[in-house]
Amino acid sequence: MDETKKKAILKASTLDELLNAEYGAPGTAERNKYDEDAMTFCLAECLKEERRKSGITQEQLAARIGTKKSYISRIENGHADIQLSTLTRIFNGLGKRISISIL
Repeated sequence: MDETKKKAILKASTLDELLNAEYGAPGTAERNKYDEDAMTFCLAECLKEERRKSGITQEQLAARIGTKKSYISRIENGHADIQLSTLTRIFNGLGKRISISIL
């Protein structure tokens, strides 16, 4: 890591300043990649938490929605792109609804 970046990271006092120093300003390629990865991680963690709260296994969830356990596992580990229709089916299979906000 170069000295300028290191100084900017150490000087950061807010999360936005830290993210700007580490990944660049919003809209840059590196920051967009970070934001996309962060959203994928959050979605995967939310799915895992809701599945566990429901008391079912990946295999049981997969059977409920007509897919394979390996696909549920890939989603929960952040290794699969997911279509909105599939996301809706998954959460419906958990007895949940999803809501999307455009910010």
